[in-house]
Amino acid sequence: MSLTRSLILAAALLLAGTAYATEVSMAGGSVGFSTPDSWVSIMETQGDPEVRVFQVPDPSPTAASSLARVTVTVKQVSDLAAFERYVASATQRAKSLTGYQAAGNPYGPNSYAYTASENGTPYRYSERYWFANNHAIQLRCARPARSEAGAAWAAGFDKGCDTVAASLAR
Repeated sequence: MSLTRSLILAAALLLAGTAYATEVSMAGGSVGFSTPDSWVSIMETQGDPEVRVFQVPDPSPTAASSLARVTVTVKQVSDLAAFERYVASATQRAKSLTGYQAAGNPYGPNSYAYTASENGTPYRYSERYWFANNHAIQLRCARPARSEAGAAWAAGFDKGCDTVAASLAR
C-alpha cells in the first residue's frame, strides 16, 4: 500500500471516529441523542431503568485490559426531589469505588468528575445528570486515565462524551 493511500485511509478512519450519525432513542422516544458511528453498542436494557452502554474503541494495547465506555441511564422519577435522591445515590456509589478521588464539577451543577480504579487500572470518570419529563438521565463516561493510544484518542473520547451531553441537554 502506498504512503499516500495509507494516509488517506488513516484520515478517513479519524474522520469516521468523529462522525455523529447513530441516533439513539430511549424512554419511549422522550430521550434521544447521537453517538459516533465508531462506538459499539455492547449492552441495552429495557424497562426502568433503561440503560445503553457503548464501547469506545481504543486502538492501542491498553484495550486488552481496559474498557473505555459511555453509559446512558434513564430512570423514571416522580419529581425533582426524587431526581435529587437518584443523583445522590449514584454519587454515593461512585464514592465507594476503589481509589475514588473527586476532580470537581467541570460542567456545572449535576456534573461530577473523578478518578478511581477498576481491577487495578486507573480510570477517569465524568458523570452528568438531567431531569426531564419525569426522568432522571445519567451520562457516565469512563476511560482509562492513561491509554497507549495517546492524548489525541483521550481528547476524542472526551469530545464524544461532550457531544452526547449536548444532545441530551436539549
